[in-house]
Amino acid sequence: MCNRRKIRIIDVTLRDGSHSVFHQFDLKTVASIVGALNKAKIDTFEISHGDGLGGSSIQYGYAKHREQELLQTAYSATVSAKLAVLLLPGIGVKEDLEMAYQEGARIARIATHVTEADISKQHMVFAKDQGMEVIGFLMLAHMVDENKLLEQAKLMESYGADIVYIVDSAGAMDPEQVRRKVNVFKENLKTEIGFHAHNNLGLAVGNTIAAIEEGVSTIDGSLAGLGAGAGNAPTEVLVAVLEKLGYDTGVNLYEIMDAAEDVVRPIMTRPQVIDKAALSLGYAGVYSSFLLHTFRASEKFGLDARDILIELGKRKVVGGQEDIIVDVALGLLNKQ
Repeated sequence: MCNRRKIRIIDVTLRDGSHSVFHQFDLKTVASIVGALNKAKIDTFEISHGDGLGGSSIQYGYAKHREQELLQTAYSATVSAKLAVLLLPGIGVKEDLEMAYQEGARIARIATHVTEADISKQHMVFAKDQGMEVIGFLMLAHMVDENKLLEQAKLMESYGADIVYIVDSAGAMDPEQVRRKVNVFKENLKTEIGFHAHNNLGLAVGNTIAAIEEGVSTIDGSLAGLGAGAGNAPTEVLVAVLEKLGYDTGVNLYEIMDAAEDVVRPIMTRPQVIDKAALSLGYAGVYSSFLLHTFRASEKFGLDARDILIELGKRKVVGGQEDIIVDVALGLLNKQ
C-alpha cells in the first residue's frame, strides 16, 4: 500500500461547476459541498466564479454572492482541505488575490490562453510573495503543438509556478495527444505537471488516466462531473478508477460517491451529459464555458447551436471572447 504512487486530486465543483448553474451557488450549497468534500478527505478544492476571481460581470454572468462571501463560507466549513482560487489576468487583479488570501485561500491557480503565459508573471510573483502555492493553467492546450506548449510552460515555471497544468478547456484532446504533451513536459520541466479535462468527447477520464500514466501527479475532477460544456472528469469516478489501478488518492471512495449523489446531483440545473451541442464543442475545439452562452444565442435568433459552435471553432475563439457569439449568430442569420 505504501508503495502506491500518490495522486493529488483538486476538486473544481465550486469553480468550474459554477458555469453549469449560471454562477448561482448559494451559501448553503457551498457549505454542504465543502462539508462533503472534507468528509471524503479531498486534498484541495477550488472556489470562485466560473471565470475566476473578478468574473462576476455582465459579460460572464453575475454571481449570486460576492466571492468574499463564498470564500468565507467555504473556509468556515472546511476542516483539512486546502482552498484554491482561479484567476485569469485581465478579469481578476492582484487585489482579488490579496482578498482571497485573507479569506483563507492558500493556492492560486493563474490561467491564461495557451499562447499568453507572459501575462501571468505579475500575478504569480504576487501570489508567491503572499506565500501561496502557485499553479499555472495553460488553457485550450489542444490549439498548439507540443513545442509551443512547452515554451509557454517554461515561462510559467520561470515565474515560480509549483505546478504547470495542461488544460483541455474544450474537451477536444484524445489520449495520444495527452501522452505526447505530458511527455514533452516531463522531459523538459523541473516543475510538477497537472492535467484538467473536459468531457465533450467522452474522454475526460481516459485522458486523465493517460496523463497520469505518463507522469502527471495532480489532476482535476468535479463531483458528478459538474462543469462547463459536458462537464469535467467526475471526481468520484476518478477515485474509483484510480483505486482499481492501484494509485493512492487518499480520498474515501464511498464518501466521495455520496457527495456526488446526495449533495451535487440534487442541485444540478441540467443533466451533465454529452448532448449534440456539447459534442460539437469538443469536435470544434471551442472553450467549454461557451456552451450556455451559445444556447441563449441559439434560442434568441432561432439558430442551431451546432452551427454557431462550428463557426466559433473556425474562428479559433478563446476564453474571454464570449461577446463574439452574438456576432457569429447575427452573421449566420444574415446568410439564411
